[in-house]
Amino acid sequence: MRGYVTLPIFIVLTAIGYLYYTTLFVLIDGWLGLSTAAGFANAAVFTALAVVVVVTYGIAVFEDPGRVPDSFSPDIEHSESPIHEIKRKGGDLRYCQKCSHYKPPRAHHCRTCKRCVLRMDHHCVWINNCVGHENYKAFLIFVFYGVIACIHSMVLLVGSASYALHNDQEHNAGSFNISYIICGILLLPLTIALIVLLGWHIYLILQNKTTIEYHEGVKAMWLAEKVGNVYRHPYDLGIYENLMWVRTFCYLATVLLCW
Repeated sequence: MRGYVTLPIFIVLTAIGYLYYTTLFVLIDGWLGLSTAAGFANAAVFTALAVVVVVTYGIAVFEDPGRVPDSFSPDIEHSESPIHEIKRKGGDLRYCQKCSHYKPPRAHHCRTCKRCVLRMDHHCVWINNCVGHENYKAFLIFVFYGVIACIHSMVLLVGSASYALHNDQEHNAGSFNISYIICGILLLPLTIALIVLLGWHIYLILQNKTTIEYHEGVKAMWLAEKVGNVYRHPYDLGIYENLMWVRTFCYLATVLLCW
């Protein structure tokens, strides 16, 4: 059920909390010092990133991804209406047998949420929610700032670990903190995963696709090639038109960071 704190959500929040604490009070404080101008500036920037990450993550978790209105019905009189999206098999209008109502274009039924979701991208276990029309921007901003925060923390980790090792060699001490190792083990795969995820969604945005539509398109392309046709994604308006809504995303991302 959407909004419930599940084990994956607990793991995400725990990881964010641990990385925040370690970055500020181990990496920055141990290398630059929180009382210095450089240390305070890095702590302030990382705190701002952490706040944006937590806020957008919360929105992605609790925001309704987009419910199909109960009053929705296809406009049968206008044959040119985009609501007349046809199933891949047969020529019927898109009707959900499980929800007992018609589905608008790009809506899909989620077996986990047990309802249809507008412009559904996928169901994400890490937010215990679908990523759909209403919370896609929050999800994307969360991933975007998550990448920036991880890279920032990674740079601080390398600098702080190098500084600690250099001090140990000079003073023949063994003060190297085990937190560096734990932080590195957590940060490296997390950073790679978020970069790959962000790159994937940038690709989808450029094509004006969802993850579901991408997989449907692969099959449709294969079927089209079998009969000698060329498949083109019906919602691809060209890169420029596809990117028009990204201006809103960039504006929201900037406002959140400044806030």
